Amino acid sequence: MRLLSQEELDGLLPAETAAFPGPIPTQSVSSDEFMPAPQTEQQRRVEARIKALGSALGQTHGMTRRQFLATASGMAAAFVVMNEVYGTLYSASLAEAADRAMAAERAKSLRDQFIMDCHTHFLRDDTRIMTFVRQRQAVGKAGWNPALADKEQTLEDLKFANYYKEVFLDSDTKVALISGSPSDIPQDWFLTNEMKAEARARVNRDAGARRMLSHAIFTPGQPGWLEAIDRAIADLKPDSFKGYTIGDNTNKQISKYPWRMDDEKVAYKGYEKFLKAGLVNVCVHKGLFPPSIETQFPHLLAYSDVRDVGRAAKDWPQLNFIIYHSAYRFAGGGRVEDAWGQFEKTGRIEWVTDLAEIPSKYGVTNVYGDLGQILPRARWPTRGCARRCSGSSSGGWAPTTWSGAATPSGPARLSGRSRRCVGSRSRTTCRRSTASSRSGRPTAPSRTRSSARPTRACTSTSGARLSREIASRR
Repeated sequence: MRLLSQEELDGLLPAETAAFPGPIPTQSVSSDEFMPAPQTEQQRRVEARIKALGSALGQTHGMTRRQFLATASGMAAAFVVMNEVYGTLYSASLAEAADRAMAAERAKSLRDQFIMDCHTHFLRDDTRIMTFVRQRQAVGKAGWNPALADKEQTLEDLKFANYYKEVFLDSDTKVALISGSPSDIPQDWFLTNEMKAEARARVNRDAGARRMLSHAIFTPGQPGWLEAIDRAIADLKPDSFKGYTIGDNTNKQISKYPWRMDDEKVAYKGYEKFLKAGLVNVCVHKGLFPPSIETQFPHLLAYSDVRDVGRAAKDWPQLNFIIYHSAYRFAGGGRVEDAWGQFEKTGRIEWVTDLAEIPSKYGVTNVYGDLGQILPRARWPTRGCARRCSGSSSGGWAPTTWSGAATPSGPARLSGRSRRCVGSRSRTTCRRSTASSRSGRPTAPSRTRSSARPTRACTSTSGARLSREIASRR
């Protein structure tokens, strides 16, 4: 199933040739998950200014513009430009951009910041989900990770060894949460609950420290789902549970067991077990259900929005409900300009604002919004809504090596988070990533722009070396 029609694809440019390969994205890129927004006037100004400043500063260091923009000073220069165009958002200076030693020292000072990657994935050894391979190929062609461009991507790149390397060796992640996605077809679970627990045990054993946490997936309504919760609690000891109210998100066309968070006869039986076990964090996938998907699966709409969140939160004040993606609906085949258009006209974003209003409407303080899969233009208003929801001024965010969508990643995202000078009191950075790409759909080569550089490409490395390296980086 394609998310963009051939007519829509014909109206786009290939990102591998049309994108500016700078340190931060200057235009939206789609990997067939959504219709990318046109480059705005402000984005054009940012791109032009980065080019000019990069050329000038690069010349002073005897470097080409491309070489300079790949340095820490080049990243600083990009943030300086964003401050010039959008107003002061980041603590970056021309001095840091001009002085490579100063920029390198600042980067070094941030090396030990605590980063928790709160939503990660890899695929099981017997997976049949080949579409994720095409997503990684699209990432390479788009130039987001140049080392992927010339490397043939296979299913092995989506499995544990590569995940281990990308998350714990090629990034600054200190703690990762391994998650999954269920299916009515057993083989199409990304990972079984047992597989996630085994991965957690292996990583923590090799690291000699608690570097990985694990979800257990619960599936209300499926045959034996309550017994599965009991087994998970007794044998696997998950750190929290996660559910998909849509049911089978991978194969929506056959989803037999969608459920509501406020269903007293079904979901509440699971909550009772969680609370009894002391597992108070309940993660729930919401959103990623744009109008184009709604037209195909209208019967799943009521299970994808947030109409069922408020009552569940009020009835279960002892539990924390973490709503993944903050219920943002416009990824997975939607258009970011639809979300932005709503925000500009009404100050609202469909479902996201509804989620943010739940605490005041229901008088609760146990609902939280995650910012995974939020596209750049909608990120800041969505972040604001997520803060309203949680009552927090810090908040975390999510993806990108998993996404292959138009989200800043790797250096751009983490540097941006550490540089934020507006309401950034948290010492913990939360993000979301994976060894594979998120949509699970066939994709044409990535379309229109972005050049954020994710973590380095994955090459097969022996488990022994991985164990030694992760232990040495504790």
